[in-house]
Amino acid sequence: MAKKTVATLQTASKRLTKAIKMVKSPKTGAYTFVESIMSPEEVDQFLQKK
Repeated sequence: MAKKTVATLQTASKRLTKAIKMVKSPKTGAYTFVESIMSPEEVDQFLQKK
């Protein structure tokens, strides 16, 4: 993982976080971005898994 970005989003009742991680494809070697919107407590788990 070469780069990670975390942005905080707030809605009326819930606090959400958009996490973006850059993943290198084992097949082609190209990088792709994986985005997900989740609660702030789940961000570390998302960034740790491959």
